[in-house]
Amino acid sequence: MMLRLLVVEDDPAIRAMLQSTLVVEGFEVRTAVSVSEARALLRHAAPDVVLLDLGLPDGDGLDLLRELRREQAIPVLVVSARHQETEKVKLLDAGADDYLTKPFSVGELLARIRVAMRHRGTALSPARTAYDSGTLHVDLAGRMVAVKGQPVHLTPTEFALLARLVRSAGQVVTHRQLLADVWGPEFVDHTHYLRLYMGQLRAKIEERPAEPRHLLTETGVGYRLAAA
Repeated sequence: MMLRLLVVEDDPAIRAMLQSTLVVEGFEVRTAVSVSEARALLRHAAPDVVLLDLGLPDGDGLDLLRELRREQAIPVLVVSARHQETEKVKLLDAGADDYLTKPFSVGELLARIRVAMRHRGTALSPARTAYDSGTLHVDLAGRMVAVKGQPVHLTPTEFALLARLVRSAGQVVTHRQLLADVWGPEFVDHTHYLRLYMGQLRAKIEERPAEPRHLLTETGVGYRLAAA
């Protein structure tokens, strides 16, 4: 199962950047734009990690952090434009695992997430974000797919499906896992979605879709992207 990450951020540009980047890195991402929305998702979505902004429309992230620490011990990384040392100390003393000052690099953010999870006993490896079989090239970070050097346009759902298989290249991913990770946990029984989109994906990247070389069926179990 993907690691579930909650991004609490009211700036739409930063929120969109974080979501798209973290999804490529293999996280299941939910977003909240306010304290109240974050409270609801913390109760019902059970995230494994929280990225928390401070200046939210209906309150301060510090108050949410204190509430969270009274109930849970999940990693919380504060992401804020506030750079005063006293502010950082206050947040860390309140229970934040780390504090990143905006602007920050994606590489630093991912490293800080890995450190926070390692402190909780979960070791994370950097996600696989590229695949090259010689004829099929996929660059998840650049959202680029090419077959024999020619760019291939995929819909967002087709790309998400292929990205999930790239991250587990050479391994079988079950029907339920694909449905949960690409469409959401409420869709795990909608296998017709998977058949439809897998057919569309094969039509775009396989030389002979009826005899696939890349997107392989594991009958009764799921699908596997052939090891590169």
